Amino acid sequence: MKTLEDICRMPVRFSEIDSMRRVWHGEFVKYMEDGRESFGRHFPGIGYADMQKAGIYAPVYDLHVRYLAPLAINDIAVIRTTFVYHPGARLDFAYKIYKASGDEPYAESNDVLCAEGETTQLFIDSNGELLTDLPPYFIDWQKKYLNTENK
Repeated sequence: MKTLEDICRMPVRFSEIDSMRRVWHGEFVKYMEDGRESFGRHFPGIGYADMQKAGIYAPVYDLHVRYLAPLAINDIAVIRTTFVYHPGARLDFAYKIYKASGDEPYAESNDVLCAEGETTQLFIDSNGELLTDLPPYFIDWQKKYLNTENK
């Protein structure tokens, strides 16, 4: 199975910093959300608009973040979002958030790893009921991008 990954760049804004002039730790969760949204645009079919159209939602069930180095105002956060395949009705992503070292779109070897984490999202229907079967649009997405044949 191939690895699906998206990389996006976000400038650190004044509203994201704390009294120590560093990005407040809670903002890294937003960066992970930004990474998921960018991933959904890069690999159409599982973005939030796609889910809403299908009447399915995927709230975050589990979230982990490890903080390794600070980001400050005017830094460029580089968010690497990787889809992690697990069988079952869930979406799993891994994240690495870097401080960009230059103007290149992405240069992991030179960038500073600031945080890494994982999220798990579970599918629910429009009534908030947990789905245990894969939604049809997610089966189609997996076939297209992961070459799976889930039924």
